[in-house]
This record gives sequence, C-alpha cells and structure tokens, in this order.
Amino acid sequence: MKIDKKVALKPIGIIHTRYKAMEKVPYHGGLAKEISELEFFKEYEDGLKDIEQASHLIVLYWLDKADRGILQENNPHDAEIHGIFVTRTQNRPNPIGVTIAELIERKGNILRIKGLDALDKTPLLDIKPYFSGIDAVQDARIEWFEKAHSIR
Repeated sequence: MKIDKKVALKPIGIIHTRYKAMEKVPYHGGLAKEISELEFFKEYEDGLKDIEQASHLIVLYWLDKADRGILQENNPHDAEIHGIFVTRTQNRPNPIGVTIAELIERKGNILRIKGLDALDKTPLLDIKPYFSGIDAVQDARIEWFEKAHSIR
C-alpha cells in the first residue's frame, strides 16, 4: 500500500487568548477559566450556521511553537519519562492541539469559548460539536496517570 506523505492543512482562523507566553498556558484546557475567541476567516463564516445549538465544541489547532523532534519527556503529573503518544504534551511530530471548550456566544465570525489551552495567535484548524453520549468513554484509562494520582 502506498501512502501519500503530503498532507496540507489550511487554517480556518486564528485563536485569541490572554496567554502570550508558553509558561502561562494551562496544561489542559479543562483548567482554563478565561474566555478566549476563535476568529474564523470570513470565507468560513457560513460554516458556523447553527453553531449556537452546540453547548461544547472540540477545537483543533496547530501548536506552531512545539518541538516536533521530541518523542519522550516528563510532564507535570509525575517525575517519570513517558512517550509523547501517551501524554498530552504539545511537543510531537504533528503538533495538533485538541480540547473541548464551552461555547459562550457567537458574534458573526467570532466564537467566544471557555476552556482553551492555546497561545494567543495560534492557528485554528477545525471545530466539531462535542456529543457527550458518543464522545465520552467512561472506562478510559491511562495507567501511569492513575498511579501518579492514586486513582482507582
């Protein structure tokens, strides 16, 4: 099987947050209480039709300041080194950020949201509606995280 190694991503907008430095960004979007804005480029505004009917959104963004060469590192949860594919670090070969954010309001091509862990001016790649009945997996586990936090 031949795999096309060319993948082109085109930002659909830009993210506006109060976070100007990496050390100020919360480690996870669920820890962010501030209101941020997703500014969609005008050519994508029609895609926002009925977005107000979604209470929460899955937000995908390009972590353009990430180190794409790191495959293992430690994180704030414990002192162990883990492979990056079992962590949520921004440093990864394809630094795509993802978080679930609460939609506060829409004003034209701007969505105001709560729960985003991105630097100001981060490229916005996509959004999708979050469905709690489909997207939430109740028995999902990460063993190293559970050990570090004495969960279960």
